[in-house]
Amino acid sequence: MEILGEAKAFENAKMSNMSTSDRVTASREVKRLILGINEIYKETKDSKLMDLMKRLTAKKKKIEVRLKGRQ
Repeated sequence: MEILGEAKAFENAKMSNMSTSDRVTASREVKRLILGINEIYKETKDSKLMDLMKRLTAKKKKIEVRLKGRQ
């Protein structure tokens, strides 16, 4: 269950003043966290885990928009 602690820490981390390489690293990290939480969710079907994944996905999208630019 340490992945949940990592996810909470990532969710509360500030994302301002990040370099491009920091954004790439953060995007990969949040993807790893989401996939790990998804494995736990498959077994437990806990709605709190789904909510956490949704919040992390929203944060990941913001990071990726900043990386790739708006279309």
